[in-house]
Amino acid sequence: MLNRQIVFFLFNRKHRHQVYHMAKLTSDLKQAFNNIKLFPLATSSDTGIPNVVPVKFVFIENDDELWIIDNFMSKTLKNMTQNPQAALYVYASDINVCCQIKGNVSIQTSGNKYDRMRNNIHKILPDAPAKSLVVMNVTDIYQCAPGIYAGERIC
Repeated sequence: MLNRQIVFFLFNRKHRHQVYHMAKLTSDLKQAFNNIKLFPLATSSDTGIPNVVPVKFVFIENDDELWIIDNFMSKTLKNMTQNPQAALYVYASDINVCCQIKGNVSIQTSGNKYDRMRNNIHKILPDAPAKSLVVMNVTDIYQCAPGIYAGERIC
């Protein structure tokens, strides 16, 4: 179940270089996405005040990128603007998948990805606002199931 980590360096104004890890979604985790109706999405403000909301539309764009659809976000969107990191809780009891996906997020309101997302959402739910596309680049995946591996990084 463990996948290889890809490490790259990102220049940061405050630090000379900072190491970020990119995690890849496993096949079990991808399967879990098909069975989940609501995904708890956690963000925090720039002062550390947490916020968790249920999100219906979360899609796997590729092995290390998730698309989260903003239909009614307000505080969550503000938090992601102030602090561009988020965590998504994934729980599918039928296939024993319980984990937390963390990542860096960016908000898109135009462009190819946004247009593609909007077209796809309107095929599913024609009246959906689909105000913006939140792109999460997956950095870490942690085990949430109880047991000896609880809290450990999966990849």
